[in-house]
Amino acid sequence: MAGAGSSPLSPRWTAIWCLFAVLCSLFTTGVAVKENDFKKCHQSGFCKRNRAYADNAITLGSEWQAPYKIPSELASFKDGQFQATILKTIDDQGNTVRLPLTVSFLKSGTARVTVDEQKRQEKDIDLRHNSGARKERYNEAEDWSIVGGLDVDTTAKVSHESKTGIKIQYGPDFAFEADITYEPYSIQFKRDGVTQIKFNDRGLMNMEHWRPKIEKPVPEKKEGEEGGEEGGEKGQEEKKEETPEVPASEDESTWWEETFGGNTDSKPRGPESVALDITFVGYEHVYGIPEHAGPLSLKQTRGGEGNYEEPYRLYNADVFEYVLDSPMTLYGAIPFMQAQRKDSTVGVFWLNAAETWIDITKAKESKNPLALGITAKTNTHTHWISESGLMDAFVFLGPTPRDISKTYAELTGATAMPQEFSIGYHQCRWNYVSDDDVKEVDRKMDRYNIPYDVIWLDIEYTDDKKYFTWDGDMFKDPISIGQHLDAHGRKLVTIIDPHIKNTGGYHVSDELKSNSLAVKNKDGNDFDGWCWPGSSLWIDAFNPAAIKWWSSLFNYDKFKGTMENTWIWNDMNEPSVFNGPEVTMPKDNLHHGGWEHRDVHNVNGMTFHNATFEALLSRKKGELRRPFVLTRSFFAGSQRLGAMWTGDNQASWEHLGAAVPMILAQGISGFPFSGADVGGFFGNPELELQSRWYQAGAFYPFFRGHAHIDARRREPFLLAEPYRSIITSALRLRYSLLPAWYTAFYHANRDGSPIIRPMYWTHPSEEGGFDIDDQFFVGSTGLLVKPVIEKDKTTADIYIPDDEVYYDYFSYKKLPTSKGKHLTVEAPIETIPLLMRGGHIFPRRDTPRRSSQLMKFDDYTLVVAVGKNGQAEGELYVDDGDSFDYEKGQYIHRKFKLEGSTLASTDAEGRDTKSVKEGEWLKRMRDVAVDKIIVIGAPSSWASLKQVSIESGGKKTSASIDYYKADGSRAAFAIVKRVGAGIGADWTITFA
Repeated sequence: MAGAGSSPLSPRWTAIWCLFAVLCSLFTTGVAVKENDFKKCHQSGFCKRNRAYADNAITLGSEWQAPYKIPSELASFKDGQFQATILKTIDDQGNTVRLPLTVSFLKSGTARVTVDEQKRQEKDIDLRHNSGARKERYNEAEDWSIVGGLDVDTTAKVSHESKTGIKIQYGPDFAFEADITYEPYSIQFKRDGVTQIKFNDRGLMNMEHWRPKIEKPVPEKKEGEEGGEEGGEKGQEEKKEETPEVPASEDESTWWEETFGGNTDSKPRGPESVALDITFVGYEHVYGIPEHAGPLSLKQTRGGEGNYEEPYRLYNADVFEYVLDSPMTLYGAIPFMQAQRKDSTVGVFWLNAAETWIDITKAKESKNPLALGITAKTNTHTHWISESGLMDAFVFLGPTPRDISKTYAELTGATAMPQEFSIGYHQCRWNYVSDDDVKEVDRKMDRYNIPYDVIWLDIEYTDDKKYFTWDGDMFKDPISIGQHLDAHGRKLVTIIDPHIKNTGGYHVSDELKSNSLAVKNKDGNDFDGWCWPGSSLWIDAFNPAAIKWWSSLFNYDKFKGTMENTWIWNDMNEPSVFNGPEVTMPKDNLHHGGWEHRDVHNVNGMTFHNATFEALLSRKKGELRRPFVLTRSFFAGSQRLGAMWTGDNQASWEHLGAAVPMILAQGISGFPFSGADVGGFFGNPELELQSRWYQAGAFYPFFRGHAHIDARRREPFLLAEPYRSIITSALRLRYSLLPAWYTAFYHANRDGSPIIRPMYWTHPSEEGGFDIDDQFFVGSTGLLVKPVIEKDKTTADIYIPDDEVYYDYFSYKKLPTSKGKHLTVEAPIETIPLLMRGGHIFPRRDTPRRSSQLMKFDDYTLVVAVGKNGQAEGELYVDDGDSFDYEKGQYIHRKFKLEGSTLASTDAEGRDTKSVKEGEWLKRMRDVAVDKIIVIGAPSSWASLKQVSIESGGKKTSASIDYYKADGSRAAFAIVKRVGAGIGADWTITFA
């Protein structure tokens, strides 16, 4: 087979590859991911080298001399920044390499530590193979990931300084401190005088400096022998370079090139990895660094019972039918880790877009080696290893999970406010085969009263896998699809991938080549690889000109067959290259600006997602609407652009169980608009599994049913009873709670908070919940969800994190809860365990509709779960769900509070809403009211009430109330009917 980055496959290999693809499609249900197709650490040269470096340092212990130091005369602090030069000793003669260091103290209380390499920074290096790559370390990840929060805190101050180091106080009330030790270089980050995080505490920092390749003497050729790869004129020329010999102890075998799976990586810059040990002092639990299919609380990675042998890997890859409970890489990468102990949360964001590995180990420590119990603490040691780029890390000192989420969102951006339809239910499979097929599915969803918002088209809708085209035989009238769906307020999503069929006469391919907007191979020619269309080119979405061109392709008059209710799905954007190394792009490919693919791999998918987002902002003159774009590949900052899903899972109970921890990890890592393929992508779920998956999916932020092309049709209306009704009930539950979901998205947009929240995030004082990842709260609603993920399971054990009262959502039973204990609840197949925490109020819309669009101006129900103290409060946020008018004040944001015998609605932000100039949507919302209020745990003093008084806008009215006294375990509850108070108005209801 032709090597990576070479010319297109030969006709012979094209035929073989096509046969292979066909065979794979026939046997997908029986094929699992081949782990051997993806590297382990020992097969990744820089990971192997840095693990060995760490092993050597740890083995030597106190004898280990870390080679990094800061001469005090090369250090200074001014205006919130510490700047210095780290000297790396590289040989026994004391020769050094200069590494510029900047520690910035930001107004948010975050500290940023950046280390570069002076020789590369100054471009004072030579590249091998006549490469056109950049000479610097990649320094543009910030341009893609960071949107704010970089203002330096000029009030940060030095509290102590000497020849051996410096201490700098910063953050709120100067509660944070960075203690920088000069020799060996290390940093301790403290909060309130207590060390929280240490950099280079164990001396594992390793920044591989540039050095020229020293050619070994070439043996004299015997007669008839051919020259080797490094021989000839090029090799002789490189031998003339004058440079110190490489120490014999260093393993050069993967410095200059590396081969895996038949592909050779040329490495024109030689070795350039960065590695750092980061210790979370006194923290046993660490979370984050998605995407992996494993528990929320991350496992150790150096072996031992129940631990992994491999580091967690971040290298976006097309891993179909992925392995569960594994540190293996998946489709996306967010190098953001948080650590949790009782009442304290800290975090580190490692801003690097190259392949990254992270080792985790934990060690018990005690000030008194003979002491046991409370004096002992656990330190979590992490070792971060990236192939190239800067060493660039942000440190967050909390102290709460909410603080961490907020400051991380300030840096990388918060979740975009979604289109309202996008948080409804999405119906998808690979593939709906024709325009008639799409319309028939839509009609049958209506016939069986099953709500949904979006139907999706996978790659088969195109003409021969050419994006922006339609199959003229099967999709003869695509506009008619959009019009048919639009009649019910529904939408169409079409897939558009980054690989472009490389064929003449196809305008997209022709324009891509003629304008030189494609990714290049190492020789500077258009890279040709293999994906769904066969021979393909890839748009280089790092190039502003490529983004502008890409945007033009989505205009309605250019992408014919689309209309205002058409949205987009970006798949395969890791990028997936079928004949590439590890099913992706060669690392020595070149992107805009001369950056090698190795430098930018993990951010590549985000750049394509961004290009499509920009394209959808305005597809015709004067139109400006919120885009909806689903992505498979992502990086830190992708949350600003749309939604993601967890990729090609299986129709198995195990994959159902894996979904919630994966989605929770996304949420705490700043990308909460996430979901998993409901029902499982590969295979055919049994009816019980499919039903349980819909019940769980009804509580995923992104809720989509999806299936492989070889899977049986499994639209909900096809199922036999009682399963069709069970799934329909789950869907209706989702739709009734859409106002609560939308409010949760609003908070995610404002402060980066997760949409579904794990126990450690909501209850950071309760250690019993720190490793629980199979239940969660929905936003700030107080709704506690525990999906059933086991076959034949008819009960659920729910961890109760506090002393508040809890009610069953469906029966209003007051549950016999106890803080820190598990509660067993009944969960027959028709029921999802769903509890209401006392003290909360959440909004619903109870009129069944076919889509969210048809619910826009329905009245609301408020559900009040009375707390132990007799009080409750909650919120509603609502806007038009489509435009950006909310940025101009066109929204309703209410706070509801029950206190004593009074329930009141006020503006949550204290705005004088009368001063807001009403647009068309706000005017229509004048007629939308609170129709009903359900008060669970209503006090017995209300038993005799027949009417409640309502005051709003200076007018007094009344409404009837029905009181239902407690009955056995069921709590007392009251229903106020026909309230009629405007949803956007101030009002007070008095229960007296």
